[in-house]
Amino acid sequence: MPETGASPLPQTPPAHSPLFRAEHFVWLTARVLEQRLFAYHFLNGGPDPVETALDAYRNADGGYGHALEPDLRGPVSQPLHTAHALRVLDAVGRCGGQRVERVCRYLTSVSTPDGALPAVTPAQRGYPTAPFLPVVDTPPSELLTTGPVVGLLHRNEVWHAWLFRATDFCWQVVESLQVSHPDEIQAALTFLDSAPDRSRAQATADRLGRLVRDRRLVALDPSGHTPDEHHFPHDYAKTPASLARAWFTDDEMSRALDFLAAEQQEDGGWPSRRRQWAPTTALEARPTATIEALQTLRAYGREVG
Repeated sequence: MPETGASPLPQTPPAHSPLFRAEHFVWLTARVLEQRLFAYHFLNGGPDPVETALDAYRNADGGYGHALEPDLRGPVSQPLHTAHALRVLDAVGRCGGQRVERVCRYLTSVSTPDGALPAVTPAQRGYPTAPFLPVVDTPPSELLTTGPVVGLLHRNEVWHAWLFRATDFCWQVVESLQVSHPDEIQAALTFLDSAPDRSRAQATADRLGRLVRDRRLVALDPSGHTPDEHHFPHDYAKTPASLARAWFTDDEMSRALDFLAAEQQEDGGWPSRRRQWAPTTALEARPTATIEALQTLRAYGREVG
């Protein structure tokens, strides 16, 4: 019997359920951070252990490094690492206070002249880096990095001087998209789902939805497609509350969710969509993909255990 005042014992998922199999996979393969996140989302874990695990990646400049984002190795702070850290803090309800104030100061220090974020700063030079993330002396502004960061800060009602120009950048880029790719559309959605101007966000999302369907940036019938080659409705509308949910019919979303559920592999984990360039990065990405798959299925009312 646990001692008085001890934390309650975690609930054990039903044997052989998707959640039970995923839990085994996470304990077997995941970093401490993803273990703590899994426990928070599915085993009644608290947010404090998640924050403690995340602190191992934090640097004195307020940013994050140390391969928090698996495609960038080495200790130096990078915008992509910091965006990942904000996703973690948002997930556990801790995206605010002095911690996020320090993050915003870091974002200000690495912003481009137009107030947005690059994907990778020159500080990454000399450390192992994914070949599709080039390190250049003057990196351009990227919606891929800026959109998710701005969206998460707005969702948590964070107000900082850095946000004003960064928000303007996101609107300018998102409203002018004519040719795009799935990762950029996902970044735009993270921004639009939390942008303060809801009517403007709705109108812009409607246009992007037409673009996604017209340009065939989504596989509406998952049969015959492989995840490495295509994005599916659930990749855009990760929850029913997303503006992207209106892009797809109920039948299209149901087929996509059936496909997502069936993607769970024999080891209990889900595959990662990341381009694989090193064995370690592929392994580190799968627990995150597994947690996200379970969250999506659960958000749509699918039974996971």
